[in-house]
Amino acid sequence: MPASGRRISIGFQGGQVLGLRVSDEQLSLLNKELGADGWHEIDSEEGPVRLDLAQVVYVRAESDDLRVGFGA
Repeated sequence: MPASGRRISIGFQGGQVLGLRVSDEQLSLLNKELGADGWHEIDSEEGPVRLDLAQVVYVRAESDDLRVGFGA
């Protein structure tokens, strides 16, 4: 996977959060599957991850904007 991945956080029922770096394509595939039952596999920079979609509460993706220092 290229080093230009996007950082996402996946929240689960019970409060656990999983942080991953994934491609835009993998994020798009995950977003299409949200709300479904069953399992979904994501290829991340950390390696493949299988998610139980019934347990996913939210997916947060960081913007592509790079920020350095303080302020907007």
